[in-house]
Amino acid sequence: MKIKKQTRLRGTLTVPGDKSISHRAVMFGSLAKGTTKITGFLEGADCLSTISCFRKMGITIERNNTEVLVHGKGLHGLCTPSEILDVGNSGTTTRLISGILAGQSFVSELNGDASIQSRPMKRIMTPLLSMGADIRSLRDNGCVPLRIEGKNLHAIHYQSPVASAQVKSCVLLAGLYADDITSVTEPVLSRNHTEIMLKYFGADITSEGTTASISPEPDLICREIHVPGDISSAAYFIAAGLLTPNSEILLKNVGINPTRDGFLRVCKAMGADTELLNENRDGEPTADLLIRSAGLHGTTVGGEIIPTLIDEIPMIAVMAAFAEGTTIIKDAAELKVKESNRIETVVENLRRMGADIEATEDGMIIHGGKALHGAEIDSHLDHRIAMAFAVAGTICEGDMEIRGGECVNISYPAFYEDLYSLSCS
Repeated sequence: MKIKKQTRLRGTLTVPGDKSISHRAVMFGSLAKGTTKITGFLEGADCLSTISCFRKMGITIERNNTEVLVHGKGLHGLCTPSEILDVGNSGTTTRLISGILAGQSFVSELNGDASIQSRPMKRIMTPLLSMGADIRSLRDNGCVPLRIEGKNLHAIHYQSPVASAQVKSCVLLAGLYADDITSVTEPVLSRNHTEIMLKYFGADITSEGTTASISPEPDLICREIHVPGDISSAAYFIAAGLLTPNSEILLKNVGINPTRDGFLRVCKAMGADTELLNENRDGEPTADLLIRSAGLHGTTVGGEIIPTLIDEIPMIAVMAAFAEGTTIIKDAAELKVKESNRIETVVENLRRMGADIEATEDGMIIHGGKALHGAEIDSHLDHRIAMAFAVAGTICEGDMEIRGGECVNISYPAFYEDLYSLSCS
């Protein structure tokens, strides 16, 4: 994939639906009674893996261009899978569905691609085992493939060592099948889409501080879900609009959940010119985002904000390389266990462009303001890396070539088309 410099970007975009919410809408709709209608569903490979898994467990799911219909069978309506459940590249599918499978009356096996087979699953296995689940890594390495034999589960109060929405959601979903109230306490609050949506479907779920609690055996009822635009996808166009001179971009109906909006807060700290229009705070909060080009400066990114922007850190690092001054990213060791080791891949690729950047144990330090040039970038088949460096390629001098650039299909199949639709050069 070759990317060329753009002189300015102008236009209006509606980014694809939120990936986290799309996953959950299919899962919870499958466990509810009746037909759940989902609009704005993300047609990316990860979310399609979730649909595939639930179809293999007897759930009828219809797709067309504008909506997804999930014909749920209730909390105990899943059937023994007809084959191995293929999670593809999706960590969300793997970790959340494991919580559901732990409480079923059948045996199932999860497997996926080479990338997912190296990502850590002990973080969900530990709490599930303490609930009485029978879950094991078939290669004894704490990774996929996993074999799960459904059991009667016991309630726990789990003190999670990491702020992870996937871990929290896994335990809460297992709690649907437990014998009493199940709780999860995190060191810092992670994204709360599971809590919001399960409550919308009728679950008895509460949140207080960094603790979420759920009562077992609710009657989940089908709902209509309108998926907002994914702020993680919007981040690339926000960055492009800020960094490309004389640019103005309007992004429609983007989710601005406070547990996900850290990227916007970092942009403001770097001197960004952004404006929220048409805000809607009912359910999942949304707004239109107006972005104008602005000179950016360095900042420090760390602490409690990290869980709210973990997927956007590659884009923040690229922005920092073009900004004036020094940016420090810390408390982000979680980057090492994403689709790639994102600390290593970001540092490696920015150095190829001529950036002054160094890796640290839990992040990186970027000394911005240097003239950057095009290079051959290795995406490591990581969609976040490919998209972040595609944006870099529209700003730097010389052509950018991204190896494995097609991996954007995981979350944003039309990414390159949308990026070039804004070109005014």
